[in-house]
Amino acid sequence: MNTPPANDDGALAPQGTADDAPLAPTPAAPSDPVGLHRRVLDAVGEAICSGRYEAGRRLTLEELQREHGVSRTVARDTMRVLETMSLVTSGRRVGIVVQDPSRWNVYDPQLVHWRLASDRRDEQYASLTELRIAVEPVAAGGAARRASGTQRLELVRLAAELQRLGQGGDLEAFLAADIAFHRLILRSSGNEMFAALDGMVSEVLTSRTRQGLMPFHPRDEALEAHHRVAQAIADGDAARAESAMREVLHEVRAALHLNA
Repeated sequence: MNTPPANDDGALAPQGTADDAPLAPTPAAPSDPVGLHRRVLDAVGEAICSGRYEAGRRLTLEELQREHGVSRTVARDTMRVLETMSLVTSGRRVGIVVQDPSRWNVYDPQLVHWRLASDRRDEQYASLTELRIAVEPVAAGGAARRASGTQRLELVRLAAELQRLGQGGDLEAFLAADIAFHRLILRSSGNEMFAALDGMVSEVLTSRTRQGLMPFHPRDEALEAHHRVAQAIADGDAARAESAMREVLHEVRAALHLNA
């Protein structure tokens, strides 16, 4: 399916209403068109999330073409993706306009990634950690009541793996196991709305590691708290699972210096 072109005023128009000819000679086809699209998308997304492109700013396809040296098609597709996240809006008379942050789809993992990559990352870590404190303990309690036998055994295995990897200082392998642990709790909680947050939680854990905010050897208290969460879920003890998960997340909050 062809992506609809833009109107003369820069808005993303219904299909068939405008010519897709670029302003300048069409750039040579990139050897990695997917990588090129990703580069432009990241650049514009980060500019919006950092505040460099402020709410109300009008963007044009021509501007993106000039700034990034891409075709009109790549510029247009970039705006389409940003529009699905509500970072921009498009209208026939107003063109493409950056939206106020209150309208953003803040749960989108890609948007979370851009916000954590910006100089406002402390605010984003604070917001996300507060959300996790509100959600994950309740999810752990739900998992204690509703997880299957296979899921309970897997959580115990992952907790043991986290202890082994944490003590060994293998942060990349630890990250993969930690993501699997928290995603499984959300998914086994029996609450589909909690399960839908697994991508966002994965992005938070990934960004924390990539940005050097994880200690080389995770604290013993954190590793033991993960073990207590898993064991409580395996035992079907919802109250104990909730309490242990709060310990995990309060340790995260303290490690990120978010207690103030």
